[in-house]
Amino acid sequence: MPLQNRVDPFGEIHATPERGMFTGNRGIIHDPETKSLLKKRWATKAWITCALRFKEVRRVPMGRNRPGGLTGWTELFFLDEVTALAAGHRPCFYCRRQRAKAFSAAYANAFGSEDPKVGKMDGRLHRERLASGGEPVELDRHGLHLLPDGAMFSDGASDYAVRGGKALRWSFGGYDAAIEFNELADTDMCIVTPATTLAVLRQGYAPEWHPSEPFKAS
Repeated sequence: MPLQNRVDPFGEIHATPERGMFTGNRGIIHDPETKSLLKKRWATKAWITCALRFKEVRRVPMGRNRPGGLTGWTELFFLDEVTALAAGHRPCFYCRRQRAKAFSAAYANAFGSEDPKVGKMDGRLHRERLASGGEPVELDRHGLHLLPDGAMFSDGASDYAVRGGKALRWSFGGYDAAIEFNELADTDMCIVTPATTLAVLRQGYAPEWHPSEPFKAS
């Protein structure tokens, strides 16, 4: 039975067999005895995206991973970094330091901050994340060309990532279609990726994508 630790673009946590390219966390939000989630969905505003493999570290998902048998942070999993960014996570400064520095530099350029503090970035993201109470921004298909590569949006029936002027239809297993914007129904849509992350993407931050087909959008 899959554990409930797989994150969708909205930041909601599901139990599915697929794991994805990245792990990450929002603090301790599980019971190690039952390996199930607590009622809360975050214990910190620092929502991070981590490497699946780092040095020789071995962890038991939703187990006791701190010295002395104490509960460690709850391992969450994402299809790719595009999904993690949409959910409101950012790169970890410990296991993905170069990516985190690139994200921070793009943030600095976007908001005119010479030395952005992690706490300030996290606080800003936390107000915008849909999973922590942020308000979705509506748009229609005519506004999709304004979104940067790596942004995600939803039409209520499917979720999509923008790349190379096309919409890649998302699923927990990967992207299964590359669709021209004008092929989408002319209906109300919402931007899923937080506004702060959109600004970072517009400054050239290039997230890591899942290599699924059809992935020939650019």
